[in-house]
Amino acid sequence: MAEVTHDFSKTKRTYAKVGIALGIFTIITVALGLFPPLDVGPPGPTPGDFLIGLSVATCKASLVALIFMHLNHERGLIYKLMLFTSILAFCLIVVTLFAGFDPIVEQYETLKTTGGWLLKLRPQ
Repeated sequence: MAEVTHDFSKTKRTYAKVGIALGIFTIITVALGLFPPLDVGPPGPTPGDFLIGLSVATCKASLVALIFMHLNHERGLIYKLMLFTSILAFCLIVVTLFAGFDPIVEQYETLKTTGGWLLKLRPQ
């Protein structure tokens, strides 16, 4: 029977480095929550705070997915499927956000309240 050798010290070092990086990212996330860097306007979170927080969370999720879930050893097909899924999810979110927006009704309501000239042409 053939013996399989594996360098566990290299794996442990990699996991330790990722653990330290995740700890640093967690400290950054907590620091951003306690002391928002873009806190120049009214009280409360700003879009910039969300952008920075989501960027840090994306880095943490990428580390976990690549190292602990071993996606860094996968073939290219898994990345194509993840890209397709991400684009589909983004499109569904955009469609959901714009579902309540109807420009025709909005224009009609504006004309009705302002007494636009198009409404004067319409027979009563």
